[in-house]
Amino acid sequence: MARPSNKKEMIEAADSNFEKLWSFIESMPEESLNTEFDFSGDIKKKEAHWERDTNLRDILIHLYEWHQLLLKWVKSNLSGDAADFLPAPYSWKTYGDMNVEFWKKHQNTSLESSEKLVKSSHKSVIEMVQKFSNEELFTKKYFDWTGTTSLGSYCVSTLSSHYEWAIKKLKAHAKKFS
Repeated sequence: MARPSNKKEMIEAADSNFEKLWSFIESMPEESLNTEFDFSGDIKKKEAHWERDTNLRDILIHLYEWHQLLLKWVKSNLSGDAADFLPAPYSWKTYGDMNVEFWKKHQNTSLESSEKLVKSSHKSVIEMVQKFSNEELFTKKYFDWTGTTSLGSYCVSTLSSHYEWAIKKLKAHAKKFS
């Protein structure tokens, strides 16, 4: 699917990929849902997340926490409190460390709670997006706090693109059980 370039496409892609994510989760064999992820034998899976996220809860919490980043960032900047997308001390070079902190923070969060959190935060992000015009979302530099890109680009990355990442990871895990 092409990257969304307007509000309608963005919301449709986000909702569609979110539904695909849940459909895939619901189709996974029970054994795969209760087995820790292990990608250590696949030399192609070098990125840190392949080692970091070891179960479904970790993936759902990762999505939830990125929803929270987006929601907080937009709310702060719209209220006049200038904020970067990534909270201090993180940068785009060190956001992997932030993801590890999210992971650590939620090691006692239940799978059931993580499901509720991510479903609620997806809804909150979609509701937030709906308040913006297409121009506000997809005009680069429309808001000075989005830097050289658009607010919509951040939203697409946090929503549909992130859901594609989650599905890919779950498929790689489930493949071991088919």
